[in-house]
Amino acid sequence: MPLSPDSRQPPSNQLLEALNTAVLLLDEALLLVYLNPAAENLFEISRRQVLGQYLPSIVRADTALVSRLQDALQAQRSFTERELALYTATTGQRMTVDCVVTPLSRRELLLETMQVDHHLRIALEENLLSQQQAAREFLRGLAHEIKNPLGGLRGAAQLLESELEQDDLKEYTRVIIGEADRLRNLVNRMLGPNNVPVKQPVNIHQILEHVRSLVDAENYPGLVIERQYDPSIPELQADSELLVQAFLNLVRNAAEVGADRILLRTRTERQFTIGHNRYKLVLRVDVMDNGPGIPAELQEKIFYPMVTGRAEGTGLGLSIAQTLINQHQGIIEFTSAPGNTVFTIFLPLEVTND
Repeated sequence: MPLSPDSRQPPSNQLLEALNTAVLLLDEALLLVYLNPAAENLFEISRRQVLGQYLPSIVRADTALVSRLQDALQAQRSFTERELALYTATTGQRMTVDCVVTPLSRRELLLETMQVDHHLRIALEENLLSQQQAAREFLRGLAHEIKNPLGGLRGAAQLLESELEQDDLKEYTRVIIGEADRLRNLVNRMLGPNNVPVKQPVNIHQILEHVRSLVDAENYPGLVIERQYDPSIPELQADSELLVQAFLNLVRNAAEVGADRILLRTRTERQFTIGHNRYKLVLRVDVMDNGPGIPAELQEKIFYPMVTGRAEGTGLGLSIAQTLINQHQGIIEFTSAPGNTVFTIFLPLEVTND
């Protein structure tokens, strides 16, 4: 609920800190006096870094909004701005918000901001999870039907090879056995990992540094991997080997499509929803690259097995990465345009009982 224009005192900081709605307090010069954790998450800014700064320059607000804010102060009149386009401070990602502006005095403005595409994000996320689950169930059935005849084919080829005396004829049976093994391995990769995560306290930056060293050792021409780490991030309960594989798939995928710059960035998000669960604190890892981007026709199904934009690709790396992150109650989301693709991994930092 917005405050009454007659109010002269904002709610207590304790109340504002717990709200899911982004709340910002401005002075008469539109400088930030206060913002709550929900506002930090929404606009991807740190309170200690932006206090005292000019709000329209942080969120790239247009001059029309600035004029309305100034008018609200002068007239001491509240107003609501519907479907306002603003941009996050760090990545410049566009968001659509509803904003309620309430003057507390002639020197203070209270802004309550609600992201209207937030519910759309959650719906897309739930759809992504359900689609991936359906795809995995289909693949499990398909793999069962493929692996049984493959085993018989391989066994028959081995028996035939033992009966042959000529080495040049054995070359054909070896081709059959080799191709049967290759198909079996491909089917196993399609299914993804079945092992249950063995969770223990891990440092996300150690995992990312290990991934970086592995990709560096593969010598992709001209590739530079940069890092922006938040050293205050606590340890999380996770299986380090599975997370290494997930992040390795993401970073290697960016390198293989031709990116020459990859940025690994860590942050935390407060009061964040993953699927049907809301967490007080989650880890956010952005894997950003300047590659050609994901073709528009693939973006809705990029996490499906066997979907790839490269002729030589298997289309399993992203599917497996999503599965591994899901096993940690997390999710991978992405945005992509030529020269700017961002895969964002969210992982709960709370201890769970699973």
